[in-house]
Amino acid sequence: MYYFDLKHFKSLAGYEIGDVWYPRVTKIIEIKAKPALYHFYGELNSFAEGEAVKKISAGEGTLIHEAVEKILIGQSPVIDPSIAPSIKAFTEFIEKNNIQVDKDFVEKQVVNHEQRYAGTLDALALIDGKFGVLDIKTSQAIYRDYNLQTSAYMGALEKEFNNLQSRWILRIDQIKKCVKCRASLRTKGGRDKIRPARNENNKALPMCPDETHEWSELTGEIELKEFPYWQEDFKAFLGAKKLWEWENDYWLKQAGYL
Repeated sequence: MYYFDLKHFKSLAGYEIGDVWYPRVTKIIEIKAKPALYHFYGELNSFAEGEAVKKISAGEGTLIHEAVEKILIGQSPVIDPSIAPSIKAFTEFIEKNNIQVDKDFVEKQVVNHEQRYAGTLDALALIDGKFGVLDIKTSQAIYRDYNLQTSAYMGALEKEFNNLQSRWILRIDQIKKCVKCRASLRTKGGRDKIRPARNENNKALPMCPDETHEWSELTGEIELKEFPYWQEDFKAFLGAKKLWEWENDYWLKQAGYL
């Protein structure tokens, strides 16, 4: 990424905490290749089109995150109609599964002073009797890359919380289903994507011919997945951090970090 000057770099790539600047977790893990993202760009007509879709999609994701965060701390936010199915499904899911959240650790900044990085976690939660990091995603799937991010939060919190046991990704989405072939229609970033249903062996099932799908109403979709073993992912995160530092050594030296 191009940075105009040191101030620009520090503002985009990290946090000023007290008198110390720390690189941020999400910026560090950008150094890793993302095959799913490359596939996304490959399906479009141009890079500019991909950037436009990403911008709209990010705005939609922000709406969901902001609403979810307010719900988690006990508020009753006004819900934008465009995300109402997602939020309805989320509210029903946390009530049904009795997910308890520490209000003081919703959208909370955390720091690992020893490894020198900082980040903002979505929440700390108690799920099925286990206490740990809960990360909210609005993607179409749960990607392995997310484990780097959540392991960094675990590494920052392990000394503060000796009862920290696990971590979860909670994916929130909204789709339409074809009542005939069970394919799904997902609209994100102003772009429609149709995917076939899959059987128990993850094999794609036949879809209706083009233009013959019969779509249901838009409904929310929730997926919760636990990743209890974080130490190996944390080693990988630190490896990514080392590579990110190498890539950005010019600015990090100016910042007094290296």
